Amino acid sequence: MTGAASDLYKILGHRFVRPELLVQALTHPSMLQGRRQKQSAPYERLEFLGDRVLGLVVADMLFQAFPDEAEGALARRFTALVRREAVARIGLAIGLDERLSMSKGDEDAGGRANQGMLADACEAVIGALYADGGFDVAARFVRSRWRGLMNEVLAPPKDAKTTLQEWAQGLGKALPVYTTLGTEGPPHEPVFLIGVEVEGAGSASGCGPSKRVAEQAAAAALLEKVTS
Repeated sequence: MTGAASDLYKILGHRFVRPELLVQALTHPSMLQGRRQKQSAPYERLEFLGDRVLGLVVADMLFQAFPDEAEGALARRFTALVRREAVARIGLAIGLDERLSMSKGDEDAGGRANQGMLADACEAVIGALYADGGFDVAARFVRSRWRGLMNEVLAPPKDAKTTLQEWAQGLGKALPVYTTLGTEGPPHEPVFLIGVEVEGAGSASGCGPSKRVAEQAAAAALLEKVTS
């Protein structure tokens, strides 16, 4: 590994015994040729592993930090901390936007600023830390980077869908209805367009890399419309 890799070792707090794991975590599947290779890309396997490690460590952090909170409040905090936008923030903070290897097409399309790619790469790096150094190494990195995010919001956050539902119920209206309006983009990186309507209050739409994210965007757009 080069000097740049040594710099990343310092950021991650771990010197890799198998540096190829870190290389794999930073090599986007778009760099591989052929669909069969892409389907078994080490990057995606490490991302799968890192996602599970991240979830366990964040859940434990919340469990220890908020001993008096109910499951629902902890779940909302958890969702906010492991959502794509939050993980992408960490990926950007440790410089993965500059270190990720991707195809020229993805780079020209703004891939280095793409939240989905940054989040996936960050999870792959966590997976590489776990695969190379074990749970304690990966957990130490997650705790050091996610502690600041966890402390940003003192009260359990309410997502836009929950807030919109409570707003509608408070006015005696029917629950919001969400509809998939369409999808765009390649199969491995789809963009969903979701519409939401509250009868008698209006409608709005939002888009995102998953239906969940798109629904949240649509709910936020309708909330802005009905409360402004």
